[in-house]
Amino acid sequence: MPSSDATEVVVSIVVPVRNEAGNVAPLITEIAAALDGRWPYEIIYVNDGSTDATGERLAELMKARANLRQIRHATSSGQSAAVRSGVRAARGAIVATLDGDGQNNPAFLPDLITAIENGGDRVGLAAGQRVGRKDTGFKKWQSRTANGVRNAILHDGTRDTGCGLKAFRREVFLMMPYFDGLHRFLPALVRREGFDIVYVDVIDRPRHSGVSNYGFFDRLWIGIMDLVGVWWLIRRKKPTPVVTEVTRHD
Repeated sequence: MPSSDATEVVVSIVVPVRNEAGNVAPLITEIAAALDGRWPYEIIYVNDGSTDATGERLAELMKARANLRQIRHATSSGQSAAVRSGVRAARGAIVATLDGDGQNNPAFLPDLITAIENGGDRVGLAAGQRVGRKDTGFKKWQSRTANGVRNAILHDGTRDTGCGLKAFRREVFLMMPYFDGLHRFLPALVRREGFDIVYVDVIDRPRHSGVSNYGFFDRLWIGIMDLVGVWWLIRRKKPTPVVTEVTRHD
């Protein structure tokens, strides 16, 4: 079992969840199978105001896993807030995220983490892009539509920003301007800061249990406003000035 000691953690896995009690144990087992023996790592579950037994299941599992942590939001604050809380609490220099419903396969985490390591300072984000999606036809349509509109306006070169499988350097994420919905615009904002992006094809699968916490019409107009806001941020970005220190010569 990897240690949770701060000096040994290289990778932090952040999993935002709300009312996913039935998915917690199987997903943690899969994360461990993907990462054990490869990196010293920790798993941070951000419990975003769950009203089911998610918190209790995590507390029980933490007794047997020293590298499992739980952060709780008193009330639900949304996925972007949950991811941000997890990244801020992370001990690893590299952070990887995945959704807590089981649709994101942890077997792809090593590919994402390795892409960040191999990219050095040039690569700011390794983003999963789903193939073979298991969602309904309507959800596939809404994702294609949203991604097409976003890419036409932001030119972020990404066909799928909704995939929860991502990896990035913690310091790069913390450079991003925070707002609700940030997680859907990471590629555009990472490019805004001058970093490259690596894309990794990942295979989608059905959720283990439970139902989705997200709808279409409840976030449509918010998404449009966010899109306009990110477009404005990109347009207002100025090149980073070249800074030199003038030393004193006696």
